[in-house]
Amino acid sequence: MDINQLSEIVKKKILENQSVEEIYLEDKSFLHKNHKNNDPKKFHIKLKIKSEKLKKMNKVQSNRLIFKILENEMREYIHSLQILIN
Repeated sequence: MDINQLSEIVKKKILENQSVEEIYLEDKSFLHKNHKNNDPKKFHIKLKIKSEKLKKMNKVQSNRLIFKILENEMREYIHSLQILIN
């Protein structure tokens, strides 16, 4: 899977499961490519989500919700996920 396919899947899953106005996904994998345990098949992703609903939740609750939605992708394709909600 490449980053474009993963990006579409991530955006689609979040949009289907949450009230979200906007999602921006940034691939940060290049920052980790020389790390000892880097797996080139897994990505480091930064997600910026604009959502009034998620913004009203505390940070732990909103992050748990996103991690649950992306459970399979976390297991298979995502090594690191940074979530920013505004």
